[in-house]
Amino acid sequence: MEYTDDKIYWHLPGFCVFRILNQVVMNIMKSHPDYFNDGYTIGSSYGTFPGAIWNGGRAVVGSATKQQIEGILGIYAGRDVPVRFTWTNSLIGEKECYDTYCNLIMRLADNGINQVLVNSPALEKYIREKYPSYKIISSTTKRITNKNKLLEEFDKDYALVVLDYDLNHDEDALERIVSSGNAGRCEILVNEVCYPNCPKRAEHYAQQSRCQLEFDNATPFPCPNIKTPRTFSECMERPAFIKDTDIHSYIERGFRHFKIAGRGMPESYTIDSYIYFLVKPEYRNLVRNKIETSLRDIKNQAAAGAAKRRV
Repeated sequence: MEYTDDKIYWHLPGFCVFRILNQVVMNIMKSHPDYFNDGYTIGSSYGTFPGAIWNGGRAVVGSATKQQIEGILGIYAGRDVPVRFTWTNSLIGEKECYDTYCNLIMRLADNGINQVLVNSPALEKYIREKYPSYKIISSTTKRITNKNKLLEEFDKDYALVVLDYDLNHDEDALERIVSSGNAGRCEILVNEVCYPNCPKRAEHYAQQSRCQLEFDNATPFPCPNIKTPRTFSECMERPAFIKDTDIHSYIERGFRHFKIAGRGMPESYTIDSYIYFLVKPEYRNLVRNKIETSLRDIKNQAAAGAAKRRV
């Protein structure tokens, strides 16, 4: 997929964990584009396969077989939607770059349109040399809030730079991006659930990187946000949230890429986000019904198939 200025690109979470939901949404968007806001299209789906040590942001343990990896990649390749790997583990050094499982994933996904998010200099160098067809994207996990350093990030060879959510409404930062001609290379995270200006965010990312390397999904982190309800309605009250009615003001200034958060969140939260940001208001109830009906039918079919195999 080549990004152009005549479309607005939305980057969806959980290419693996939300693969069925994403498949349903992509199918509805293809068959009924009139339900969705004009010019909106899916720019990628980001995430990881379980157990990949290069993954960052949040630890995801488990594993996937080669056949499972190929099947999931095929869902997106068949629709010309890039898969974007969250290779943002900040603790990856040269040794970890040779991980067998992660390199297998990269070889299987090396189709010329897939992408990687990076936050480790060693891994970024390795991927650029070993897998040059991947688009490289600078991750929000770098926690770049200094505006001069942010502009320096755009000077580097990145296809996109994901803006730190604390700068979503910082008019000075946004104007600097526009004035430097980089609005079209900036990706904005519209519905982050993390604590505003969280002093522990960088520390939390580092802890999750360590947990991923150690296949640890049980060690808690003393997050100040831990007792806050994780709902879309609560998220809408956060300072960094961008209202659907305000998206157009970003588009007018040249911003073309918007990211929907959802990794580690319930499926219901992700559905609410998709409906709110992607669908025209008059079609929201209709699309929600189509999504929920499709998901229910797919789950019932899977359950029936599993029961039949047990007989």
